Amino acid sequence: MRKFFGYFLIAAFGGLISLFAYKILAPKEQIALTSQEPSQAVPVQLASYSTGSLPAMAPDFVRAAELTVNAVVHIRTEYTRKSSVYDFFFDDFNNFFNDRRQPFSPRSNPIVATGSGVIISADGYIVTNNHVVQEAEVIKVTLNDKREFEAKIIGTDPTTDLAVVKIEATGLPTVAYGNSDEVKVGEWVLAVGNPFNLASTVTAGIVSAKARNINILQNPEGTAIESFIQTDAAVNRGNSGGALVNTMGELIGINAAIASGTGYYTGYSFAIPVNIVKKVVNDFILYGEVQRAFLGVSIREIDSKLASDQGLKDIKGVYVAGITDNGAAADAGIKDGDIILSIQGIPVNTTSELLEAVGQHRPGETINVGIKRKDKEQTYRVTLRNREGNTSIVKTEPRNIVNLLGATLEEVPAETKAKLMISGGVQITKLGNGVLQSAGVRDGFIITKIDGKTVSKVADVENVLKNKKGGVLVEGIYPNRMKAYYGFGL
Repeated sequence: MRKFFGYFLIAAFGGLISLFAYKILAPKEQIALTSQEPSQAVPVQLASYSTGSLPAMAPDFVRAAELTVNAVVHIRTEYTRKSSVYDFFFDDFNNFFNDRRQPFSPRSNPIVATGSGVIISADGYIVTNNHVVQEAEVIKVTLNDKREFEAKIIGTDPTTDLAVVKIEATGLPTVAYGNSDEVKVGEWVLAVGNPFNLASTVTAGIVSAKARNINILQNPEGTAIESFIQTDAAVNRGNSGGALVNTMGELIGINAAIASGTGYYTGYSFAIPVNIVKKVVNDFILYGEVQRAFLGVSIREIDSKLASDQGLKDIKGVYVAGITDNGAAADAGIKDGDIILSIQGIPVNTTSELLEAVGQHRPGETINVGIKRKDKEQTYRVTLRNREGNTSIVKTEPRNIVNLLGATLEEVPAETKAKLMISGGVQITKLGNGVLQSAGVRDGFIITKIDGKTVSKVADVENVLKNKKGGVLVEGIYPNRMKAYYGFGL
C-alpha cells in the first residue's frame, strides 16, 4: 500500500512539474511564433509598397503632358545659304536641328531645318530658339492638330538664344508660365518637342543643376546670358525651342542645347529659364527689341584663392572687381571689393546667377542688391541703366523698306510681261546702295516672288518685308530671260 502511495506521489509530483513547465514554456513558444509572423509578412508588405504605394507618390506625368502637347509646335525653316551660326549648331554642345549641310544653288532645293516652339498667346505668338529661325527665308509652323501656318519673325536675340514668331490664328492652346526661380534640383520635369521630326514627343527626367554656363552663346560684346537649367530628360535634334515643364504643366524653360559629341542625347540637356523667356518675349511684343539692363560692375566668382587673398571669411556671393564710372551701381553707392549676395532677395553665388537675376529687369527699374562690405551686410537700391548709360526704353521704329532695299521699284509694263511670259512682278529701274546691291542684284531685275510670295506691285514688296527679320529669298527674271535667285538678311 505504501509502495502504491509512493508511486502516486511521484506521478502527482511529475504532473505538477509538467504543468509548471507548460506554464513557463508555452508563452515563450507563442512569443517566438508571433515574432516570426512579421518576418513572414515582410515580403508581402514590400510587394504592396513597391507596386502600390510608390506609383501613388510619383508625379502625374499624364496631366502635365495633356496640358502641354497641344501648345508645342513643329517649326520648319528654309534657307538659301549656309548660316553664319552653322558652327554653333554642330559644336560639342549641339543644337537639335536636322542636318543642313548640303550646299544651295538656284537649281537645288533650299536647305531645310526643323525645330520646335511653344505657343504663349492664343492669338499666335510663339517662342522658340534664335538659332531655329535666324536667317530663315521661310518659316512654317505645324500645330499638334496638323494645321499649318506661315510665320513671321517678331524678334530674335542671340544673347539669350530666344526668338518670337507669330502666326495668324486665334483661339490657340497655350502653356502657362511657371517660375524658374522656384525650380529645385531633383524636381521632376518633362521635355516636350519634335525630335527627329516626330510630332509631340514627351520625355521625363529631373533637374540636374541650375545656372549652368556652357559657353555656347558667345558674342563679341560679351552680353550673352547663360544660366541654363540642366536636366536629364531625353532630348534630341528637333527638340530645340520646345518646352521644359514641371509636373503641373507649367513652362519653366525653353530647351536649347544638349551636351554631346555626336549631336544625339547622351545624358544632359539645357534649357533657358522661363523668367528670362517671359521678359524677352514681352520686350519683343511691346517694344520690338530686347531691353537689356546693366548693373555697371565687373565681377569675379569667389573661390578659395580669392577668399584668401581678400581676407574673406567664407566663399559666398560674387566679388565686385570693378565699377563702371557713372553707372547704376556706382550711383547707388556700391564700391570695389564689395560682395554681392543677392538680387531682389534671390541669392547669387555665380556669374550666371547674377546675370540671370539682372536680366529679368529693364532699364529704369529699381532693384534691391544685397551687399556685404567688411563683414557688414546691407541693401542698396539700384536703378538699372541701358548700354548708353541712361534709363530709356528703346523701341523699334517702322522701317522704310524702299530705302533699305536701295532701289527704285516700278510695276512691270504689260508688253514686258507678255514678252517674258510672267503674270506680275516689280522691276528695279534704279539701283543704289542697299541690301539688293550688296546681294548682287543688277539694274533691270524683275522681282516676281519674295519668300515664295508673288508680288505684282510696289505695295506688295513693302507688305511682305515690313515686319521681316532674318533671311530673305528673292526670285525673279532679267529682261534677257535669265532667271535668278538672291538671298540677303534684314
